[in-house]
Amino acid sequence: MGRWEPAGSSSLWLALALALLAGSARSHRDPISPSGSNRSWVSIRRARSYNHLEGDVRWRRLYSSTHFFLHIDSRGKVEGTRWKECPNSIVEIRSVRVGVVAIKSVHTGFYLAMNKKGKLYGTKEYNPNCKFKERIEENGYNTYASLRWRYEGRQMFLSLNGKGMPRQGYKTRRQHVSTHFLPMLIS
Repeated sequence: MGRWEPAGSSSLWLALALALLAGSARSHRDPISPSGSNRSWVSIRRARSYNHLEGDVRWRRLYSSTHFFLHIDSRGKVEGTRWKECPNSIVEIRSVRVGVVAIKSVHTGFYLAMNKKGKLYGTKEYNPNCKFKERIEENGYNTYASLRWRYEGRQMFLSLNGKGMPRQGYKTRRQHVSTHFLPMLIS
C-alpha cells in the first residue's frame, strides 16, 4: 500500500505531455487558412528564397547522358565532343536570376543561344535567346530549357543526340535522355 511504481508514473507523464502537445497544435492555426477549417491534411508549399544564388558563376563541362561534352567552337557552332580536355567544352554557367542561367564558352567567348525554331547556336552578344531555365531532375541530371521560346506550348530543351549533334528544340522533351546534362567540375 502506498508503494510508488515508476513504470506507471512515467506512462502517466507521457500521456499528459502528449495531451498538452495535441492541444497546443490545435490552438495554433495556419494564418493562411480560414478560421474553423480543418486543413491539417493539406501541406502548403511556400516559395523558397534562392536570392543567394543570383549572380553565381560556375565553370563546368556539361556532360550529356549521351556521352558527349557540350562544345561551342570558334565559329559559334554547337556540338558534342568526346574529348574531355577540349578547351572549347569549358563553359561558364552564370545565374541571371533564380533558376535562369546563361551559358558561355570560356575559350571562345560565345554564348549558347536558341532561336525560335529551336536551333542551337553561339553568339558573341548576350541577348534574350541566351537565357535557359536550369532544372535539376530527379535522376540528378540537369536540363536546360529556353526561357524565351516554346513550341506549341511545350518547352524546348538543350539536347545532344547519340552522334553529338544538337537536336532541334521542338523535338525535345524533358524525359529524353539526350536533354540530361551533368555539370562536371573542371579539374
